[in-house]
Amino acid sequence: MNQDATVLKSKIIETFGTPCAVIDLDIVERNIAKVQALCDATGLNNRPHIKTHKSPLLANMQIAAGAKGITCQKLGEAEVMVDAGITDIIIATNLLGAAKSGRLAALQRRVPLKVCADNPVSLAEYSKAATDAGRALDLMIECDTGQQRAGVETPAEALALAKIIKSDPMLNFVGLLFYPSLDGWPKTQKFYNDVSAGLAELGMHADIVSTGGSPNLKHMGELKGSTEHRAGTCIFNDLMMITAGVATLEDCAFQVYTSVVSRGSPERGILDAGSKTLTADTGGLDGFGYIVEHPTARIHKFAEEHGFLDLSKCNNKPAVGDIVRVIPNHVCVAVNMVDQLVAVRGEEVVDIVPVAARGKLV
Repeated sequence: MNQDATVLKSKIIETFGTPCAVIDLDIVERNIAKVQALCDATGLNNRPHIKTHKSPLLANMQIAAGAKGITCQKLGEAEVMVDAGITDIIIATNLLGAAKSGRLAALQRRVPLKVCADNPVSLAEYSKAATDAGRALDLMIECDTGQQRAGVETPAEALALAKIIKSDPMLNFVGLLFYPSLDGWPKTQKFYNDVSAGLAELGMHADIVSTGGSPNLKHMGELKGSTEHRAGTCIFNDLMMITAGVATLEDCAFQVYTSVVSRGSPERGILDAGSKTLTADTGGLDGFGYIVEHPTARIHKFAEEHGFLDLSKCNNKPAVGDIVRVIPNHVCVAVNMVDQLVAVRGEEVVDIVPVAARGKLV
């Protein structure tokens, strides 16, 4: 990783000011190719999660590299992607708000979606939306095998939902969606085996068995019967992915260029990037990001527009006016704070990438 990048820093601040969200397209392309190669090697379809970049341009780059389709977290993200011509989409959350508002039906009229559920209430709303759309809705049952997030916790619950789907002509069962915990793959295998056996007794089959998560890239293919993998953060990477052991600093494509605007004392400083830029999401890590030029400096707290530096362990301390680059703890939330990403190659600015699906809450 270039520790200096003086020329590019000057171009960034003179053209865009700071703070500025920047992506290195050479690293982006390398990250896309790496994940696609992993999927190809394990015989799984690649279905990248676009919640990280929220960009049709980047989603189409992933599809051009071999991705089967994409994953969205919100219906609003899917609307943006459909507008860009992408049609093979899984929306990986319960969509009660989108279903009740009529937006799910409206998008289902345009393209056949695949949506997820873990409860009968969602299934009932999906059936109404599919009826309004005049097109049966493809359903995946979300299964929790250790993350304790969304998802049914037992095979019996999954099979109960499968029976409801089978009995409803407006719902079409297509598969199972998993996000195993890092140590939960044996449990996930047993869960899948039990559900598969139960589905067979019902005359049903999961055509799609989807595993997920960038931290789980190192486990890809361990679930016998899986057909695809969903990973999002890996297109940019961040400190969480480095901590998880699936990325290095050289794999981090997203950086915030920020200026040192104050040095109130020898041991502290202020950046012009605060919680409205890097967000207060620590991702369970210490501090709020890694400063490329000053690795021992620590961003220890935020105001809305300012990052507070602890320079007590920093021998080479930054001066007022210095531009530094910060790799965030959690890149997905940082991307969602900005309207555009400045794309670079080497020390040249080559494009402006709109974050077209940012802020989509429904």
